[in-house]
Amino acid sequence: MTGKAMVAEATARQAVSFILGAAAALTVIMLVQYRAPAAGLSRAMLPGHFSGSRSLDHHRLNGTAARTVNQAPTVGAEDHHVHQANATLKANSTPTDHPAALSHFPRTDRKEERTQEPEEFRGLAAAVALAAMDDRNVIITCVNQAWAAPGSLLDLFLESFRIGDGTARLLPHVLVVSMDPAAHARCQAVHRHCYHYTMPGVHMNFTSAKFFGSKEWLEMVWSKLRLQRRVLELGYGFLFTDVDILWFRDPFKHVTAYADMTVSSDVYFGDPDNLGNFPNTGLFHVKPNVRTIAMTRLWHESRGKYPGAPNEQPVFNMIKKRLVAELGVRLRYLDPAYVGGFCSYGKDLGKIVTMHANCCVGLKNKMRDLRGVLDDWKNYTKMPHWEKHKAKWTVPGACIK
Repeated sequence: MTGKAMVAEATARQAVSFILGAAAALTVIMLVQYRAPAAGLSRAMLPGHFSGSRSLDHHRLNGTAARTVNQAPTVGAEDHHVHQANATLKANSTPTDHPAALSHFPRTDRKEERTQEPEEFRGLAAAVALAAMDDRNVIITCVNQAWAAPGSLLDLFLESFRIGDGTARLLPHVLVVSMDPAAHARCQAVHRHCYHYTMPGVHMNFTSAKFFGSKEWLEMVWSKLRLQRRVLELGYGFLFTDVDILWFRDPFKHVTAYADMTVSSDVYFGDPDNLGNFPNTGLFHVKPNVRTIAMTRLWHESRGKYPGAPNEQPVFNMIKKRLVAELGVRLRYLDPAYVGGFCSYGKDLGKIVTMHANCCVGLKNKMRDLRGVLDDWKNYTKMPHWEKHKAKWTVPGACIK
């Protein structure tokens, strides 16, 4: 073989080796690029990444980015209450501004709140976390010994959840706040989630039935407001309900994503946005954000500032326009045709959601008429569907004559 031939053959072999090497490298690169998106897609479809999970990434999103996106600008940058609420909310680990409750599935993983608890609310964060829905909403009611006693208001309240239309699934998300040890013991005997609220520095007997306007009664209703604000500071929304309210359908279906606070009405003029409506704070839903924390603080600080308004409901009516104008609170009212009470209630049992024994004084009167409401509901549910439109309330009788 000549020298030229040998050189040509060596050159050809080098060219072939180079081409084969380049092809192999290109193949490896293409395989890596192909497998990476597929692996990412597979990870995205793992069950742990759906809304029911509580992964670390999910907590980081809710605690940082979600908070930044959801918090609307406050009205009045120098407002003392908004600044205090903003500082409090930022100090907590997972505050959110979720819309109204649309899901009632229990959370799959409940991590202990890592916020530092004031002595007044020791254990509240854990109690709320256990009772909360997956969207961080919780139903709250309060009882003392008289209201929690066997055959009293608490029993009727819980029974209404069991026999209502789709309300039994809400019962595991009810947190009963007891105001005395006897009420707490009774709660633990009949319900899953109970919290004993002790108020440092308050030395009153809350066990017996308290008359409207009494010193003990006033302390109870104002104390509830402090507890509600603490729930908001922990990053949870709540639907507060008096224990003399019977639940027949799901009121969360009437709470809009728009509203910061949705409240029932004693007097309703047909428009849910009309600030002239008269609120009833026996049932209301609040979302957790800087506006509502500031609202509850200002509400509590307004105690005693309005003559003739000793308790929290008339005080709220006095300051509601200020809450909207100064804090930017988005307030909506519930139609009594759905969320009713003895003051004003819908006549159509096919629409009624809750019934409140308001405009009624005396535990015995409340008990008598609420039992009648339960009986009316039981009779309604037993009627054939073509007869249900004829159903009527037979109460109130003892409360309003």
